[in-house]
Amino acid sequence: MEELEQNWINYLKKLDIAFQPIVCVHSGNIYGVEALLRGVDKIGFNTIADFFDSAYQENILYTLDLALREKVIRKFTSLKDYDKIKLFINIDNRLFEMPDFSGGNTQKLLEKFNLDKEMLCFEISEQHAISNISIFEKVLTHYKNESYSIAVDDFGVGVSGFQMLYRSTPKFIKIDRFFIDSNHKDFKKKILVQSIVQLSIQLGITVIAEGIETEKEVLVCKELGCHLAQGYFVQRPQLDTNKILKSYEHIIKVSHPRFNTNREQIKNYLEKIEPIVVTDRMNAVLERFKKSRDPAIPVINKEGKPLGILDEEKLKSFVSSPYGRSLLINETEKMPKVKKYIIPYAVVDINSNMNQIVESFSNYKEAKGIIITKAMKYYGFLSASNIISIINERNLVSARDQNPLTRMPGNHQIDRYINDTLAENRQAVMSYFDLNNFKAYNDTYGFRQGDRVIQLFSDILNKNLPKSFFKGHIGGDDFFAGVLVNDENFEEIVEKITFVVNKFKQDVLQMYDKKDREAGYIIAKDREGNVKKFDLLSVSAVVICIYKNSQNRSLDFIHKCFASQKKAAKADINNINVSSIL
Repeated sequence: MEELEQNWINYLKKLDIAFQPIVCVHSGNIYGVEALLRGVDKIGFNTIADFFDSAYQENILYTLDLALREKVIRKFTSLKDYDKIKLFINIDNRLFEMPDFSGGNTQKLLEKFNLDKEMLCFEISEQHAISNISIFEKVLTHYKNESYSIAVDDFGVGVSGFQMLYRSTPKFIKIDRFFIDSNHKDFKKKILVQSIVQLSIQLGITVIAEGIETEKEVLVCKELGCHLAQGYFVQRPQLDTNKILKSYEHIIKVSHPRFNTNREQIKNYLEKIEPIVVTDRMNAVLERFKKSRDPAIPVINKEGKPLGILDEEKLKSFVSSPYGRSLLINETEKMPKVKKYIIPYAVVDINSNMNQIVESFSNYKEAKGIIITKAMKYYGFLSASNIISIINERNLVSARDQNPLTRMPGNHQIDRYINDTLAENRQAVMSYFDLNNFKAYNDTYGFRQGDRVIQLFSDILNKNLPKSFFKGHIGGDDFFAGVLVNDENFEEIVEKITFVVNKFKQDVLQMYDKKDREAGYIIAKDREGNVKKFDLLSVSAVVICIYKNSQNRSLDFIHKCFASQKKAAKADINNINVSSIL
C-alpha cells in the first residue's frame, strides 16, 4: 500500500464527514447512516467527483480511500448507540483497478475500533464503468465471504443496471432519486419502483428509497413496499453526530388507513413461530424439530432480521442417512451449521398489500408460507393455507359489496374510499352521476333495456376515466368517481368528466327506437301518473373539489353536498355543476 504525499495528508485533515440517517419506512426507527464527505471546496476542488478523479489519476485512490475509511469509522463511533446501527460507506468502483488494492485492510480498521463486520455496508455506484469485470467480481466475492454487506447505489440510472444487480447479488438496493421524485403523480415512475421492489423481494434484497423530500413520496414508497427511506424529508446530512436520532416520529405519522386494514387482517392469521438464531448449534436445532410440530422454522440473525428457514424435510435426509447426524452437529467446520442449511424464503412487511404477499409467495415453488416482518425484524409466519384463507375472505367481502349488474364497487367500498381519502388530508375531486329521465325510459322500454342503459354508462365510465380514478356504482342509476388532484390536473379532471357526460348522451341514442330518436323525446307517465313528454336520456354530474385542510371533511357532509348540488347540475345546460369545499 502506497504512502500518501503530504498534500493529500493535509487535505484529509481539512475534510469532514456528515452522516445521513436511513430509517425504517414504517416504524421511523433508525437502521443505519450513510457517510458523506464534506469540505472538498475548502481544499480547491469544485466537486467530490473532482477530488476522487484526481486521486484516481495519481493512482492513490485505494490508499486515500482507506484513510478516509478510518476517518469515517472513527467519527461513526461517536454516534449514540452506534453499535446497534449499520454504517454505509461509498466505494468508488475504480479503486478495484488500483495496483495496491488488497484484502484484509478494512478488517484491521474494524478491529482497531472494536466493530463487527456486519455493521458495515459498502455502497457501489453505477456512475463509473468497470474496466475489469473479473477483478470486480473477485473483490465482491471476497467482501461477501468476509460478511460485509453490499448495496447498489443510484440503481436505475447507470450503464450496468441489472447486470450489476446480477453480478453483485447485493443485500441492499438504493433506488435513485429520479424515480422517487414526485412519483405520487407520475404513473410510470410508480410502476418502475413497484417492479424494482417486487424483484428485490424475490431475491431477498432490502430496498432503500433514496432522496425522499416530501410526505407524499414517503406515502407512495410505503404503499409500494420499500423497506427503508433516506432523504431530506427524513433528515439532512449532519456534521454534528448528536443530531442523529434513534427514531423519526414524522415518518411514523405518514400513514394510510389501508395499512391498518392490511395489518389487522394479517395479524388474525399470523403464526408466532419461535425463530432459530443463526448462531444456534445444530444439535439444539434438531432437538427443536423433535419437539415442534412446525415443518419449517424461520432463522434470524442477532438483530432479528430473517435470513430464511430451516426445512424439516431437508434435514431429515441427513438425519436418516449413515453418519448424517454426526455431519450436522460437527462443530469443527468453519461455516456455522445453521447458516449452511438455511433455505432462502420470501420476506414481506406486515404493512404490505396482499398482492405483494401473494406474488412473493408464488415465486417460491416449494414454499410452505411466507415470513412476515415488522420494522425490518421477524414478526411471524404466514402459512400457505392462511394466505389462501385471507384471499378468500377478501374476495367474499369484495363480491358481497359489488353491484351485481355492473360488477363495480358498491356503497360500502365507495364510503370507505371517501373516508380513506378524507383521512389523508389531501386535495381530491369527487363526482356524483345521476341519469336523467331514467324512470320514464325504464317504464317505456322495460327493465331489461333499462339494465342495458346502466351497463352502457358503467362501460363509458370505466373506459374513459383513467385507472387513477376510483369508480363505483351507488345503485340504480347513480354512480360515483373520485381521484386525488395530485394524480390528475383539476382542469383535466373536469374535462374528462365532461367527456363522459357528453359521450353517454350521444351513445345512448342507439338505445331508442328510430321514432323516439327523431322526435327527441318520449311520452310516459311521471311519478304522479300524469302523461307528459320526457327528454331523451342524459347524465348529470356533480363535481366537488375538496381542498387540503378543509374544515368540512366528513362522509356525511360529502353526501349532503351531492344531494344539494344535484338539482343545479340537472338544470345546467351542460348537465355539470362544479363546486369547492374550502
